[in-house]
Amino acid sequence: MEGSCCTSSSSSTDQNPKRKPRQHTQDKPYRGIRMRKWGKWVAEIREPNKRSRIWLGSYSSPVAAARAYDTAVFYLRGPSARLNFPECIVHDPQQHDLSAAAIRKKATEVGAMVDALQAAAHPRGNSGRVAHEKPDLNEYPSPETSEN
Repeated sequence: MEGSCCTSSSSSTDQNPKRKPRQHTQDKPYRGIRMRKWGKWVAEIREPNKRSRIWLGSYSSPVAAARAYDTAVFYLRGPSARLNFPECIVHDPQQHDLSAAAIRKKATEVGAMVDALQAAAHPRGNSGRVAHEKPDLNEYPSPETSEN
């Protein structure tokens, strides 16, 4: 009888063909975000009691997208919202009943700030080499720079 509740719930989900299988946590590490085919992470949220969605932006890291989502869901649903990072939300009692545009603006500001901080902390490049200026393709190479 101990395992009966687990087996009955799993058999009921197998019988429902409309239900999608649960994604792995690697594919979707946080609530409210998804990864594009080309590697960018995007966040959006559905407005309460509406079919429309609020676009929260496209980010290079899943943490930035999740923080943007947290900001939006907090302003939409209040302190009872399920957040990815509850310790990072700053409660502002004056900010409630915001429009979709205001929520989008606040969420994209937070996401962009987190994205910039992570990019500064983990610079990507040519294995630590200093990036050189782009060469002028309209200029003929000088004999000193040619490698013949």
